[in-house]
Amino acid sequence: MNPLAESALSGREPTPSRRQPALSRRHAAGADSARGLLFTVAGEFVLPTGGTAWTSAFIEVLGRLGVEEKAARQALARTAADGWIVSERVGRRVRWRLTGAGERLLTEGTERIYAFTGAQRDWDGSWLLVLARVPETDRAARHLLRTRLGWAGLGSPAPGVWLTTHAERHLEVEQVLRQAGIADGQVFVASHRGGGSLAGLVAQAWDLPMIEERYEEFLGEFAASAASGPLARLVELVHAWRRFPSIDPGLPLSLLPPGWSGERAASLFADRHAAWSSAAVTEWLSLNGQPL
Repeated sequence: MNPLAESALSGREPTPSRRQPALSRRHAAGADSARGLLFTVAGEFVLPTGGTAWTSAFIEVLGRLGVEEKAARQALARTAADGWIVSERVGRRVRWRLTGAGERLLTEGTERIYAFTGAQRDWDGSWLLVLARVPETDRAARHLLRTRLGWAGLGSPAPGVWLTTHAERHLEVEQVLRQAGIADGQVFVASHRGGGSLAGLVAQAWDLPMIEERYEEFLGEFAASAASGPLARLVELVHAWRRFPSIDPGLPLSLLPPGWSGERAASLFADRHAAWSSAAVTEWLSLNGQPL
């Protein structure tokens, strides 16, 4: 990770009104957690409303989620240091703008997040199979491979072997292999013809009981409608949902255990997002001084 951009923290703005967070304070741990929430706010509000926002708006929203102002400012600086946002001074205030790379990152992420439904429909039986070995000593390449292939829905049933039922993602996988510096990786589209059970293969590649537990937690957390604070509640909703494309491979129903909660959770996410989005966007625009 690049060091913090100290210049992004210079020149304090007028401090927004502080209030006791209405939600859990589990996000107050520090800049890492704040940075994740910052990306959620940027994807949900900044990207679709013009690509800019005041520091005070970020601090206000993150503050409602239990993030201290110092951690919020550090998250902004780190995100700028990595090239996703840039700052500009307007009088005594600082406004942030998404870079081209930031827009691409958030566009890709939001498309995957909102298209994710917890189960794959119309599977033709094809598997995308990847053979790619990385030396134990190359920790950076191993981390990139694990996180990016996981985001693409691939699981690893054995060392150096990755697979997914989303065969259409072969170009994305090939790009990941290039970024990881794996020149001798092999990518196949194949069909299962015999041998052991597919249920056993799936159990080796993915921890479905753990994923089911996460879905049950999501359903329990957002079963009730928001009594107040739609902006903060919407951030919590999207932030909680965005992890699922990384941990859930989106398998077809024929490979999932009975009673799988993924589709119910996806339906709840869509319902709550539709119910809270309008009021949340209105409040976000107000915080940034834009016409309603």
